[in-house]
Amino acid sequence: MAYTPELIAELEILALFNLGNVQEGIKVHNNATPKFQAAIGRLHDKGLVSLADGGYLTNLGIEAAEHAQALLTILTPQHA
Repeated sequence: MAYTPELIAELEILALFNLGNVQEGIKVHNNATPKFQAAIGRLHDKGLVSLADGGYLTNLGIEAAEHAQALLTILTPQHA
């Protein structure tokens, strides 16, 4: 399995959520890039966010965002 541009866009959106406050959602506005509009729709279809244009993370979405953000932290070079 490869990381497709579509999966990368979904991961980028999951990285935007504030896991310190899961009551804080996001909204992907109609002036957002088509890439992100489609990605948030796919996340909704997969049951990870509450609305087709964003909203709040579901329980599964919280878990996915935790993993996505942890992976980003692990893979991002740390400067001493």
